Amino acid sequence: MLGISGLNQHYGESHILWDVGLDVATGSCTCLMGRNGVGKSTLLKVVMGLLPASSGSIKFEAVDLVGKPAELRARLGIGYVPQGREIFGQLTVEENLRIGLGTRASAAKQPSTEIPERVFQLFPVLKKMLGRRGGDLSGGQQQQLAIGRALVLEPKLLILDEPTEGIQPNIVTEIGDIILKLNRDAGLSVLLVEQKLPFARRVAQRFVLMERGRTVANGAMNELTDDLVQRHLTV
Repeated sequence: MLGISGLNQHYGESHILWDVGLDVATGSCTCLMGRNGVGKSTLLKVVMGLLPASSGSIKFEAVDLVGKPAELRARLGIGYVPQGREIFGQLTVEENLRIGLGTRASAAKQPSTEIPERVFQLFPVLKKMLGRRGGDLSGGQQQQLAIGRALVLEPKLLILDEPTEGIQPNIVTEIGDIILKLNRDAGLSVLLVEQKLPFARRVAQRFVLMERGRTVANGAMNELTDDLVQRHLTV
């Protein structure tokens, strides 16, 4: 579904991503892991068109995304939940959710003003808080809103950057349950960046490790050995 090869990215004179390669198979959940500062969030931003690629290929269902605008990636069916959530604090929950309606692939042929019911089935708290401002929600509720906003797009691939960061443990468990339900029951492909190893082992089938801007290891989650953890994840 998503195939990245030979991807390079620069910030000015700094070379951040070095010939990165990564694949996300249809229906899989893949966890991108590595210590802070190795380029994980940068990679996701390049995939989403928020940062330019210097060279390389990013293909989503055979469409090469390099050089394409960010809004096209959303229309193709990629939902993105950035690190820090980045909801609109002054807008209501309902307004946050409605923002994505016009970006859906189906919007051009069949415009809709209805928020998909699946969002409220997964996150009942959002339906109860439709009139509340996003900035008044707790951190866990804001993360649920950010995921719900991405799901409004009815994506084929959901990308999440540190979905458990700064979230209370009970909500972390709920978010894990939601990812499992979306991936295993609904068949939604998932790519996530995650630091919490138990969470990653629970929700993902595959892992990719990054070190200093490069992908250095990948495989089935049961192949993530203690040696790999020690070399590439332990601080």
